[in-house]
Amino acid sequence: MTAPDDVTAERADAARNRARLLEAAARLVAERGAEHVTMQEVAEAAGVGKGTLFRRFGDRDGLLIALLGEAEAEFEEAYVSGAPPLGPGAPAGDRLVAFGCALIERIAADTDLGAALGRQVIHERRHASRTGSAFHRHVSTLLGEAGVDGDHDMLAHALLAFANFETTDYLHVGCGIPVARLQATWVDLVRRVTTDRQVSWPPR
Repeated sequence: MTAPDDVTAERADAARNRARLLEAAARLVAERGAEHVTMQEVAEAAGVGKGTLFRRFGDRDGLLIALLGEAEAEFEEAYVSGAPPLGPGAPAGDRLVAFGCALIERIAADTDLGAALGRQVIHERRHASRTGSAFHRHVSTLLGEAGVDGDHDMLAHALLAFANFETTDYLHVGCGIPVARLQATWVDLVRRVTTDRQVSWPPR
């Protein structure tokens, strides 16, 4: 039987290894871009065997999803408990507007680490990740708080389909549509779904 102190030490070692691996991966992504970083390079930068990296994260997508969670922590803090209108204290419709407009702005920004990482993860795993689930839960909850009559779960999927990487990249990069027009469309969608004609962006 493993002694409690040994279990605690093993957990501490695992936490340190995970932190070291994520730090090495984040450094390489910042230097070279997520699309150019391999698992072998991350393992070498962290000073561990590649097998350790795969056991910890499963595969490259697993590593990128873990990095995505770290990169999204500040944004999550802002929309969960930050200042209004993104955070609590503003009407639900205004918070929906602020959330979607912030997402669109981040996706369109070349320097946003969360967006850069998210683009490298396949659609299904990104949406099923903790970050994707948190986005969906937040929008669904705000729809309920706004008094929307309908299937909040499916409506949240529909709204977020407009503010995801595939749609925003196609419209902004592929079609040359300005970020301001994309944000205005998000505002229009929120108005129509919530039937609240008072929501606006930027907030008054």
